[in-house]
Amino acid sequence: MRIMVNQLAKEVPSKSTIHDVLLLINAKPPFAVAINYEFVPKARHADEVLHEGDEMEVIAPVTGG
Repeated sequence: MRIMVNQLAKEVPSKSTIHDVLLLINAKPPFAVAINYEFVPKARHADEVLHEGDEMEVIAPVTGG
């Protein structure tokens, strides 16, 4: 199925979870995840199944001032 990850189209297996996609893109903590502009807590990453057309954003914190 096709989803958007950080505004780039990705083909992922159907029934992929957030955790699966994070492994696929080699995401390094710390980060936050939003699906369709809704924050998803880390505790739900392994259970939250993605759907065709979902938009996933992986956001790293920014430090400085």
